[in-house]
Amino acid sequence: MEIRKLRGHHLLCVHGFQGMGYSPSFIAKMQEIVEQVRDPECDIWLEVTIGFDEACSACPHRGEAKCEADEDSDLSVKRMDANVIRHLELEPEGTYRKEWLVRRTARMVEPDDLDTLCADCSWLAEGVCKEGIRSLREAHGITGETKADRA
Repeated sequence: MEIRKLRGHHLLCVHGFQGMGYSPSFIAKMQEIVEQVRDPECDIWLEVTIGFDEACSACPHRGEAKCEADEDSDLSVKRMDANVIRHLELEPEGTYRKEWLVRRTARMVEPDDLDTLCADCSWLAEGVCKEGIRSLREAHGITGETKADRA
Protein backbone atom coordinates (compact mmCIF):
# COMPACT_ATOMS: atom_id res chain seq x y z
CA MET A 1 0.00 0.00 0.00
CA GLU A 2 1.51 3.31 -1.10
CA ILE A 3 1.12 6.24 1.29
CA ARG A 4 1.88 9.79 0.14
CA LYS A 5 2.16 12.69 2.54
CA LEU A 6 0.09 15.72 1.52
CA ARG A 7 -0.38 18.93 3.45
CA GLY A 8 -3.96 20.01 4.12
CA HIS A 9 -4.23 22.82 1.60
CA HIS A 10 -2.64 20.70 -1.14
CA LEU A 11 -5.78 18.53 -0.91
CA LEU A 12 -7.46 21.44 -2.72
CA CYS A 13 -4.54 22.58 -4.90
CA VAL A 14 -4.33 19.25 -6.71
CA HIS A 15 -7.74 19.78 -8.30
CA GLY A 16 -6.87 23.13 -9.90
CA PHE A 17 -3.17 22.64 -10.58
CA GLN A 18 -2.24 23.59 -14.15
CA GLY A 19 1.52 23.53 -14.13
CA MET A 20 2.27 26.82 -12.40
CA GLY A 21 4.65 26.82 -9.49
CA TYR A 22 7.71 28.08 -7.72
CA SER A 23 10.34 26.25 -9.78
CA PRO A 24 10.60 23.55 -12.45
CA SER A 25 11.40 20.93 -9.80
CA PHE A 26 8.35 21.93 -7.72
CA ILE A 27 6.12 21.82 -10.80
CA ALA A 28 7.39 18.34 -11.70
CA LYS A 29 6.86 17.00 -8.16
CA MET A 30 3.40 18.56 -7.90
CA GLN A 31 2.45 17.17 -11.33
CA GLU A 32 3.45 13.67 -10.19
CA ILE A 33 1.20 13.99 -7.12
CA VAL A 34 -1.65 15.55 -9.11
CA GLU A 35 -1.63 12.71 -11.66
CA GLN A 36 -2.01 10.11 -8.91
CA VAL A 37 -4.77 12.02 -7.12
CA ARG A 38 -6.72 12.66 -10.31
CA ASP A 39 -6.36 9.11 -11.63
CA PRO A 40 -9.44 7.15 -10.51
CA GLU A 41 -7.57 3.87 -11.09
CA CYS A 42 -4.70 4.82 -8.78
CA ASP A 43 -5.33 3.32 -5.35
CA ILE A 44 -3.14 5.15 -2.86
CA TRP A 45 -3.47 6.44 0.67
CA LEU A 46 -2.80 10.01 1.73
CA GLU A 47 -1.41 11.09 5.06
CA VAL A 48 -2.82 14.56 5.66
CA THR A 49 -0.48 16.91 7.50
CA ILE A 50 0.03 20.44 8.72
CA GLY A 51 3.47 21.30 7.46
CA PHE A 52 5.94 19.96 4.93
CA ASP A 53 4.83 17.26 2.49
CA GLU A 54 6.28 15.66 -0.63
CA ALA A 55 5.61 18.71 -2.82
CA CYS A 56 7.48 20.90 -0.35
CA SER A 57 10.55 18.71 -0.79
CA ALA A 58 10.99 20.28 -4.24
CA CYS A 59 10.11 23.86 -3.29
CA PRO A 60 12.88 26.47 -3.41
CA HIS A 61 11.33 28.21 -0.38
CA ARG A 62 11.68 25.20 1.90
CA GLY A 63 14.00 25.95 4.79
CA GLU A 64 15.34 23.54 7.38
CA ALA A 65 12.27 23.80 9.61
CA LYS A 66 9.83 26.15 7.90
CA CYS A 67 8.68 27.78 4.69
CA GLU A 68 10.91 30.77 3.98
CA ALA A 69 9.10 32.38 1.05
CA ASP A 70 8.65 35.46 3.24
CA GLU A 71 8.38 36.39 6.90
CA ASP A 72 4.77 35.24 7.30
CA SER A 73 4.66 32.36 4.82
CA ASP A 74 5.17 29.46 7.24
CA LEU A 75 2.34 30.59 9.51
CA SER A 76 0.17 31.34 6.50
CA VAL A 77 0.51 27.93 4.83
CA LYS A 78 0.07 26.11 8.14
CA ARG A 79 -3.10 28.12 8.74
CA MET A 80 -4.41 27.06 5.32
CA ASP A 81 -3.53 23.43 6.11
CA ALA A 82 -5.43 23.60 9.40
CA ASN A 83 -8.41 25.37 7.78
CA VAL A 84 -8.80 22.67 5.15
CA ILE A 85 -8.33 19.80 7.62
CA ARG A 86 -10.93 21.32 9.94
CA HIS A 87 -13.34 22.03 7.06
CA LEU A 88 -13.09 18.44 5.83
CA GLU A 89 -13.40 17.16 9.42
CA LEU A 90 -10.14 15.21 9.20
CA GLU A 91 -7.52 14.36 11.78
CA PRO A 92 -4.11 16.01 11.32
CA GLU A 93 -1.58 13.29 10.49
CA GLY A 94 -4.49 10.96 9.66
CA THR A 95 -4.15 8.54 6.76
CA TYR A 96 -7.06 8.16 4.34
CA ARG A 97 -7.78 6.33 1.12
CA LYS A 98 -7.31 8.80 -1.73
CA GLU A 99 -10.65 8.11 -3.40
CA TRP A 100 -12.50 8.70 -0.11
CA LEU A 101 -10.74 12.06 0.33
CA VAL A 102 -11.49 13.11 -3.24
CA ARG A 103 -15.21 12.31 -2.82
CA ARG A 104 -15.27 14.07 0.55
CA THR A 105 -13.65 17.15 -0.95
CA ALA A 106 -16.19 17.18 -3.79
CA ARG A 107 -19.07 17.01 -1.30
CA MET A 108 -17.77 19.39 1.34
CA VAL A 109 -15.90 22.13 -0.52
CA GLU A 110 -17.53 24.68 -2.77
CA PRO A 111 -15.51 27.02 -4.98
CA ASP A 112 -16.33 30.07 -2.86
CA ASP A 113 -15.13 28.28 0.29
CA LEU A 114 -11.60 28.89 -1.01
CA ASP A 115 -12.00 32.62 -0.29
CA THR A 116 -11.86 31.71 3.41
CA LEU A 117 -9.91 28.45 3.42
CA CYS A 118 -7.13 29.81 1.21
CA ALA A 119 -7.41 33.53 1.98
CA ASP A 120 -3.64 34.07 2.20
CA CYS A 121 -2.75 32.15 -0.97
CA SER A 122 -1.17 34.11 -3.78
CA TRP A 123 -2.50 31.57 -6.32
CA LEU A 124 -6.17 32.19 -5.40
CA ALA A 125 -6.40 35.22 -7.71
CA GLU A 126 -5.48 33.02 -10.70
CA GLY A 127 -8.92 31.36 -10.48
CA VAL A 128 -7.62 27.89 -11.32
CA CYS A 129 -8.29 26.53 -7.83
CA LYS A 130 -11.96 27.52 -7.82
CA GLU A 131 -12.34 26.13 -11.33
CA GLY A 132 -10.69 22.89 -10.19
CA ILE A 133 -13.13 22.51 -7.28
CA ARG A 134 -16.05 23.35 -9.58
CA SER A 135 -14.92 20.66 -12.05
CA LEU A 136 -14.38 18.15 -9.24
CA ARG A 137 -17.92 18.69 -7.95
CA GLU A 138 -19.36 18.34 -11.45
CA ALA A 139 -17.40 15.13 -12.01
CA HIS A 140 -19.01 13.74 -8.86
CA GLY A 141 -22.51 14.83 -9.90
CA ILE A 142 -22.71 17.75 -7.46
CA THR A 143 -24.22 20.71 -9.26
CA GLY A 144 -26.80 23.37 -8.64
CA GLU A 145 -27.60 24.36 -5.09
CA THR A 146 -24.82 25.70 -2.90
CA LYS A 147 -24.66 26.66 0.77
CA ALA A 148 -25.36 30.27 -0.25
CA ASP A 149 -28.54 29.15 -2.06
CA ARG A 150 -29.74 27.29 1.04
CA ALA A 151 -29.18 30.27 3.39
